[in-house]
Amino acid sequence: MSPALVAQRRSSSTSQKVKVDFDQSTGVAVMHMQSPPVNSLSLEFLTDVCIALEKLEMDKSCRGLVVTSSQPKVFSAGLDILDMYGKSPEHCAEFWKAVQEMWLKFYGSDMITIAAVNGSSPAGGCLLSMTCDYRIMADNPRYSIGLNETKLGIVAPFWFKDTMVNTVGHRTTEMALQLGLLYSPAEALKIGLVDQLVREDQVLTTATETMTKWLAIPDHARQLTKSMMRKPTIDKLTSNREADVNNFVKFITKDSIQKSLGMYLEMLKRRKA
Repeated sequence: MSPALVAQRRSSSTSQKVKVDFDQSTGVAVMHMQSPPVNSLSLEFLTDVCIALEKLEMDKSCRGLVVTSSQPKVFSAGLDILDMYGKSPEHCAEFWKAVQEMWLKFYGSDMITIAAVNGSSPAGGCLLSMTCDYRIMADNPRYSIGLNETKLGIVAPFWFKDTMVNTVGHRTTEMALQLGLLYSPAEALKIGLVDQLVREDQVLTTATETMTKWLAIPDHARQLTKSMMRKPTIDKLTSNREADVNNFVKFITKDSIQKSLGMYLEMLKRRKA
């Protein structure tokens, strides 16, 4: 095959915070999150991710998507606190709509989605990985994953909870959410929060190899089955989106919550210093 034809069959698109490589010969795209330092889910980043995902969904030749991080040691640190601290109610509402949109697009995607979790993945980062069909994590005991919102004085909304219940079951989720637990890769594998552990340098190649098994299943049958499993959870948010936004804004703008977010940001500053 000529170099020109190879280049034609591989396409790449890059926004400031997201790089997508699409191989038309396999029908598989790789989304590299590249929002330094820790891929925090800011309004701008969430918007870029949603636009990239929408473009892939519209391309019917794209059947699978691997999501991974270009940042060392972290998959995604979760929601950007700077989009929730000291911001107007209007900004908080816009931010939360973007979080909802990201979840709806990933959780309801027709594509096969595999999370190549090559670093720590707390809170919203854990949510993003749970929206995927399969999760492969780097077997590094220094990394952790989980919904730890209560540790910051924040309550994970019902659809975060529902996603985790669908992944690891009710009792495990109840313990995890109340205690704000972060699991090591080995613990995450044990409870089913991730599906496979591999060496850090093999996460992306393993995701690509795993994708071939999923691609062997006829799309229509797999998509209908996925929809059947996930639609009730998706419908619960789509029918309550506005109320969910209002609840978030009301909660996050409370003085007590703003104070605890401020204290957490101060702690991060001291840690960096």
